[in-house]
Amino acid sequence: MPNVAALYFFTRHVHSMSEQTLSPATGRSPAATQPGGEPARTTLKSIGIVVAAGAVGLLAALFVPAPMALAAALAVFCIGMWATAAAPEYWTALAFFLVAVLSGIAPPQTVFSGFYSSTFWLLFGGMILGASIRYTGLGARMAAALSGMLGKRYSTVVAGVTVFSLALAFVMPSSIGRIVLLLPIVIGLADHMGYGAGANGRTGMVLAAAFGTFLPAFTILPANAPNMIMAGMAETLYGERFSYWAYLLTHFPVLGLLKTWVLVVLIVKMFPDGDPQRPPDTGDKQADMSPAEKRLALVLAACLVLWLTDALHHVSPGWIALAAGLFCLWPASRLTSKKCINEEVNYASLFFVAGILGLGAVISSAGLGETVVERLSEHADFSADRPVWNVIMLTGISTLVAMITNLPGVPVVMTPMAENLSALTGLPLTTVLMTQVLAFSNVFLPYQAPPLITAMLLGGLPTGAVVRLCLVMFAIGALVLMPLDLLWWYALGMM
Repeated sequence: MPNVAALYFFTRHVHSMSEQTLSPATGRSPAATQPGGEPARTTLKSIGIVVAAGAVGLLAALFVPAPMALAAALAVFCIGMWATAAAPEYWTALAFFLVAVLSGIAPPQTVFSGFYSSTFWLLFGGMILGASIRYTGLGARMAAALSGMLGKRYSTVVAGVTVFSLALAFVMPSSIGRIVLLLPIVIGLADHMGYGAGANGRTGMVLAAAFGTFLPAFTILPANAPNMIMAGMAETLYGERFSYWAYLLTHFPVLGLLKTWVLVVLIVKMFPDGDPQRPPDTGDKQADMSPAEKRLALVLAACLVLWLTDALHHVSPGWIALAAGLFCLWPASRLTSKKCINEEVNYASLFFVAGILGLGAVISSAGLGETVVERLSEHADFSADRPVWNVIMLTGISTLVAMITNLPGVPVVMTPMAENLSALTGLPLTTVLMTQVLAFSNVFLPYQAPPLITAMLLGGLPTGAVVRLCLVMFAIGALVLMPLDLLWWYALGMM
């Protein structure tokens, strides 16, 4: 059964990540000190994936041309390595670049097309902005201001944390960066309000921050990796550029606002606690904003305005983020440390995104997407006379892809097929692409989403709590929110 397999994979994945935590005494992971431990299991995983990729390639070679078979084997290898964390994500991306170029499966400009995409530079700019928020202390100021705005009821606190977390998604593109910034703030806030370790109130607040800045943010174009990957691949493959405002209008009313309300209600009901017990007010006032904080606030405000008005100026969000990042890196701005570019930018994530974009371009170039679409169409029963059925089937296929791989795997697999699916279903290309959002914004289990795994580790969240919330949100998303979203699409003329 798929859900049992997913639960098993998730528990193994969390166990693997926990074993890789550095030992305070040795500076090495416990697995590294134990013969036959995690390194041996990782090696077995890698060997299994290589064997599976080779088998897929050989089997595919019996039915399709050699370049297509090689693309299939390479896709199985990369997605398998990324899904099982058998090796660091950047290692798999670099291996993809090497194998794809040496094999001649596609021209170098196709293999490395991810580096040309504005999505790549959006992520880079987001990392710089995140580092600047931490360096200037603007994040800590946000936490202090938040403390005085949340009221004295547990439900109000959870709602306030959720809304604040969602608001941060509008100004900070990286979901993992937002979680890294938010969780220490929210944990400190929980301590301040009297919710100690293990308390439902503390768990609820951390869940509100993690899910609030992640799930509804799929409706904000630059806010999560799958959005950016899909946008980057659509631009690379089809010249399709998504407007920030049009994307927001299409998804935010239902999958953003309504899902946020559902999330707050579920957290309050599933993790009930008493109202917070605040310590006596000392009367201390916060110091005025520093010049650096003011400059950074202006930069973030300018980014938000430009992202919201890209339909007018037609400048991609990626180049806006890059410009903001360059300003923050400019020594005279004093918005980042001198070591920021060398020590605070996660190049591993950048290589990962470039590898995913490149893999999608190679799959498309080899024609593998067309072949897969033909096989799927035999069973999906697509018909131009049934647009609602077509959208449901496309969403179902994307959801299965997300369960087998992870959320970023959805645009990797589905975007190269979008043009053919548009021809088969009679739906506009934009509508076909948007069905991916219905899938990757509805998380079945945490293993699909690296930001949630990060939140579990940084926030000390119980595995069972995260799994329960994911499963309930998934069911509500599939049975309630998706139908409502399709009605909204109909009102917008997308179906």
